[in-house]
Amino acid sequence: MRASPTSGHPGGRIVRFAAVGGVNTLTFSACYLALHHLLPYFAAYTAAFVTSMTGSFFLHTYVTYRTRPTWTKFLLFPLTQVTNYGVQSAGLVALVGWCHLSTTVAPLVAALCALPFSYLLSRRILHPPDRTGRAARPGAGAQDGPSDPAGPTTQAGPTTPAGPTTQAGPTAPAGPPPARSGTPG
Repeated sequence: MRASPTSGHPGGRIVRFAAVGGVNTLTFSACYLALHHLLPYFAAYTAAFVTSMTGSFFLHTYVTYRTRPTWTKFLLFPLTQVTNYGVQSAGLVALVGWCHLSTTVAPLVAALCALPFSYLLSRRILHPPDRTGRAARPGAGAQDGPSDPAGPTTQAGPTTPAGPTTQAGPTAPAGPPPARSGTPG
């Protein structure tokens, strides 16, 4: 997917997050309202949440963060949504049980309360790594996103007459190797 001029700008990402959130809210609401007449309200809420979460993953991957979906991200995304689910569920129970809000409206209000949590958690999982030449996190591999055309990063080692050498890991001290004694080690 081609990046727009605002793709790296946090304000543009927040606008895209809000737009995707609107579509996701409509998807969730349509599922919830359709199931609300067939199932108890909390079962309908849970089924709608799982359905909309799957759509949310793909929309946020492609539209909000402009990155590729991977199995790693797909498997991690629901884990981050556990917190979102907990916040929304607690809000739903509190709004229905304590505030006596309608079971039709309460999930929308609970979702609004959980919005900041949802943004921060999805950004943590789906935001593409920084492409300044260093890995975003230890162990980041090709399955997590597009590979760097320059290849893996290395650290500069000691300079030789042929130019600088590179090696993975800490820089080795310059100088001759240690002398070996004549006795077996």
